[in-house]
Amino acid sequence: MNPNLTKHRKNIAVLGLLIAVAMTGLLGRLGFLMLVRADHYSQMAEELHERERTIKAARGRILDVNGTVIADNRTVCTISVIYSQVEDREEVICALCDILGLSEENVRKKVEKRSSREIIKTNVDKETGDRIRALGLPGVKVDEDYKRYYPWGSLASKVLGFTGGDNQGIIGLEVMYEKYLKGTNGVILTLTDAKGVELKEAAEDRIEPIAGNDLQISLDVNIQKYAQQLAYQVMEQKNAKKVSVIVMNPQDGALLAMVNAPEFDLNDPFTPDQNLNSQSLREQAAAQETVMGLQDRLNGMWRNTCINDTYEPGSTFKIITAAAGLESGAVTLEDRFSCPGFRVVEDRRIRCHKAGGHGSETFLQGVMNSCNPVFIDVGQRLGVDRYYQYFTQFGLKGKTGIDLPGEAATIMHKKEKMGAVELATVSFGQSFQITPIQLITTAASIVNGGRRVTPHFGLRVSSADGASVKELSYPLGDQILSPKTSAAMRYVLEQVVAEGSGKKAAVEGFRIGGKTATSEKLPRSMKKYISSFLGFAPADDPKVMALITIDEPEGIYYGGTIAAPVIGDLFENILPYMGISRERKAG
Repeated sequence: MNPNLTKHRKNIAVLGLLIAVAMTGLLGRLGFLMLVRADHYSQMAEELHERERTIKAARGRILDVNGTVIADNRTVCTISVIYSQVEDREEVICALCDILGLSEENVRKKVEKRSSREIIKTNVDKETGDRIRALGLPGVKVDEDYKRYYPWGSLASKVLGFTGGDNQGIIGLEVMYEKYLKGTNGVILTLTDAKGVELKEAAEDRIEPIAGNDLQISLDVNIQKYAQQLAYQVMEQKNAKKVSVIVMNPQDGALLAMVNAPEFDLNDPFTPDQNLNSQSLREQAAAQETVMGLQDRLNGMWRNTCINDTYEPGSTFKIITAAAGLESGAVTLEDRFSCPGFRVVEDRRIRCHKAGGHGSETFLQGVMNSCNPVFIDVGQRLGVDRYYQYFTQFGLKGKTGIDLPGEAATIMHKKEKMGAVELATVSFGQSFQITPIQLITTAASIVNGGRRVTPHFGLRVSSADGASVKELSYPLGDQILSPKTSAAMRYVLEQVVAEGSGKKAAVEGFRIGGKTATSEKLPRSMKKYISSFLGFAPADDPKVMALITIDEPEGIYYGGTIAAPVIGDLFENILPYMGISRERKAG
């Protein structure tokens, strides 16, 4: 027997066996793919021939406390071309240039580009989109979309914020409540052949978008409009750099208005330097243009002074010192002080605003007169440790927690570096900085019975059909002050308006409390001031509190002279609107 022949037959048999095994495996795999995985690969094949276009969801509306719509949507169109479906490129280019007012060079570049889809223009008004659709040009797609629209223009612009090109929130409430407002986009799916041309006989598949939820806020359009009008009036009269006004319900922290003049047009938020109110400011903007980038100028225009910026509050902060002094027992309303027009603290001679001094006065009179030496004495009676304790207890070391982005924190001396001079200046509102929202929030907590509140706009979230989605709650915080001291502070601050430095905020028939301030900006050599007034009404049971700050007014700059009358005018008009009646005179 030939051994080589036997060996070859054996090798052939092994090879045949291996081939048979391999074929069996391949046939098994093929059967698995054809029978078990058939649906999966059919879906993949379909997706390969599907073209997808996004249907943007309508963004949820924002409504004021009365249900007035202050942020809405308008239907706009996105015009695009699909290269493989265009039959007459010259006709398409000519039509789009003519109707959309675009340059032939840009349109031609997109129409002739070999891509699955090229967007020609977004945010086209619906009437124009309908004209293009009516032409029936193959390869030209007109998809309806939504663009944010603000019916009140610049009203509360730095509170509401605005949206970007993708309809996402950029600043303000629009970004803070993005997860509720944004909605879920849908898609349009169309079948194409191997060349990417749509199959006319194939039906479109649509996944419908889900609209965003509506947000109702505590802001009242009528109060906001009037506060904004007053802010612009005083800004123009005093040629001021800017003016801010906050109106709050001191019982729960709900914000009824927040003005940051100059505001900007929410429907045109990317045009810088809007509404510059004076020639000097326009000249400053022109000078800055060479050194400031566009984004820096826009950021400045969008900035919400009420929460993003800190300042030395000046005499309005005496409310906090007085409350701490009364609560601790360091002072009573009847305690007597002497004001010669200054106090010497260590090596510093710290002046009172009245050069000749107020002479002998009670603590109540010292508050009414806004006398610096009296508050220096109260600060010294408290001492650094106790003063710092109340500063922290009142919530001034942290942030307020307002539902707006970018809140700044208080800038305060470290306790270990706070000497007698620092204690003296802090006691009457200098040498540290807080935000306007922190000041009004703390003052509200002092006069409302002593409970810390959280300033807020958000009230509730509801679906497009009105069904409740979420009630937004802001429970009262810690008891920072006793009800007895709170009542005393209401009485004291009512006397400030009735007979003291805040007389120009008085409104006949209403009990008004408040405190004036005139703070000098840094560097002090510039002699620039912020005039302010913080008031509330009714004084015995506060339902509304307002704070105005006037930045760099020209001419007379005293808070009691130019800021207090603005809040008086505000209260004169909004208190009856809020259902608060005037008190009748006896007899």
